[in-house]
Amino acid sequence: MKIAQRLFEESGLASSHEPIDVMLVSALLEGRYHVGGRLERLATEKDDTFRLRTHSDDYLVKVSPPDEAEMAVALQTAVMRFLQGAAPEVPVQRVKLTVGGDDRVAIKTNDGRTRVLRVFDFVEGPVLARTNPTAEQLAKVGEMLGRVDVALKAFEHPADRRGLVWDIRHFHQLTGLVEHTPNTEHRQLAQEVFRLFDGAIVPRLNDLETQVIHGDYSPYNVVVDPQSDDFVTGVIDFGDTMRSAVIFDPAVSLANLLGRAPDHPWLDACAFVAGYERARPIEDWELPLLPIAALARLTLRALITNWRAERVPERRDYLLGHAKDDWINVGRAMAVPLDDVIAQLREGRHDLA
Repeated sequence: MKIAQRLFEESGLASSHEPIDVMLVSALLEGRYHVGGRLERLATEKDDTFRLRTHSDDYLVKVSPPDEAEMAVALQTAVMRFLQGAAPEVPVQRVKLTVGGDDRVAIKTNDGRTRVLRVFDFVEGPVLARTNPTAEQLAKVGEMLGRVDVALKAFEHPADRRGLVWDIRHFHQLTGLVEHTPNTEHRQLAQEVFRLFDGAIVPRLNDLETQVIHGDYSPYNVVVDPQSDDFVTGVIDFGDTMRSAVIFDPAVSLANLLGRAPDHPWLDACAFVAGYERARPIEDWELPLLPIAALARLTLRALITNWRAERVPERRDYLLGHAKDDWINVGRAMAVPLDDVIAQLREGRHDLA
């Protein structure tokens, strides 16, 4: 578990922390950004996050956990600012600068550690998870991620090679997490996914194309408007951005779509991939790795949820709520033969081309 512990620490997930003082946040917003209003705390995985309602605009305010490196936070902000310039047509959440032109404010805590406050425009509208998208709308969600990945190909940052427990390329090193899963059937599912990953992906890890990716393009990080032809109106939360295999970016999205249609667990995933390939085609030899990577990501979330719920009880409800159906969906998805899934993905390319 040493590797897992290190990755949890580098990801800012290894420990709990005291919630940031709301009065301190208000004072910093007034003094450094010249904005004020009503702060509403929002539930999140690790940051202290607020919605700031002012007379004219709403903002999202995030304060990083004290065990997340400042450079990792700087990476997340730099990616968003890069996309604003390199791909202005991609609706990335906008970073608000301080009156002095900075994109963040460092906060020294009583124990000598540093937390980072940042302010973003608040993107109105429902997230994808709260809607019931059609196949074509899912394709548009996939196409948007493809455009993000194409734009980020040229992006570099000193912290982009950070270790992150969510990075699928580390999945095979995290078998020790199975020990924290009490259900025997769930442990067996996890072990089968590890076997698939070890056999198909580990031997090809060094062959996969790498670049900086979003890292968490989930249904909770895509804002949509069902009445809009574009459908996707906001790409938010670059908290898991990193340099990794590009194929792992759509794999994260697929993991979140598995099981949405219980009788056809890969149906939505196929629509998403068809759209993704409109913007960024997937190599023929990489495509069979995509469903295995998606299963790995979904299994990883289920394993991490159990591990973290033990250690961070104040976020237990949030964690378990986001992952409550993961084991069910892993089981449903694995009940479909892998060759059939790959065939479905290939057919989907033509159906929504």
